[in-house]
Amino acid sequence: MNNLPAGLEDCVRCPRLVEHRKRTAKEKRKAYRNHSYWGRPVPGFGDIRAKVVIIGLAPGAHGSNRTGRMFTGDASGDFLYPALYRAGFSNQARSVDMDDDLTLQDVWVTSAARCVPPGNRPHRNEIAACREWLNHDFSQLPEARIVLALGKIAHDAYLDFLKAKGKDLVKARHPFCHGQFHKLEDQGLPLLDSYHVSFQNTNTGRLTKNMFDRILTRVRDLAEIPSLCR
Repeated sequence: MNNLPAGLEDCVRCPRLVEHRKRTAKEKRKAYRNHSYWGRPVPGFGDIRAKVVIIGLAPGAHGSNRTGRMFTGDASGDFLYPALYRAGFSNQARSVDMDDDLTLQDVWVTSAARCVPPGNRPHRNEIAACREWLNHDFSQLPEARIVLALGKIAHDAYLDFLKAKGKDLVKARHPFCHGQFHKLEDQGLPLLDSYHVSFQNTNTGRLTKNMFDRILTRVRDLAEIPSLCR
């Protein structure tokens, strides 16, 4: 399920991102020159009964910005969705476009920023401007039990989201570290960190399939989701 909240599709809060997402959708990559690009903010996607909320960085220029679905159509998705399938969180290992029959179970996928940023680096004020859409995601996920942050930007975005809601937490006490679990007590849903599933990380071996499989096994345990049986 993709959930496009009112106002997201036409959001123009961040002029730099608006210009970049539109220009990328117009110029296109040669391999996708016959594709119709989404070229708009990308909504969250998944199971509204999710117990696990996965937060990424931002849409990929020729992935989500092209297909309109989180982590779909690029190397990051080619790593993430097979892993979710192996862990029992999806019905198939492929995520090609919004018509490929992919469904997620117990997982909701979202991101810190909803528009593709130049150089994959959203500015802090742009992430803050997207906080409303992150709040929209969490508000419709009453069964969520844990957050999995893919990378430091997602990690920081979640902690800033909690602080903006008035939670009394000190970010310095919760540094990002792959595999680190942050209980957060009564300040918000607990947080588990992972390196981002970017091609830069997976191609260099900084994040391997086995490493990420272990993260997903742990997040199932922490969310108290029954063991996978296939």
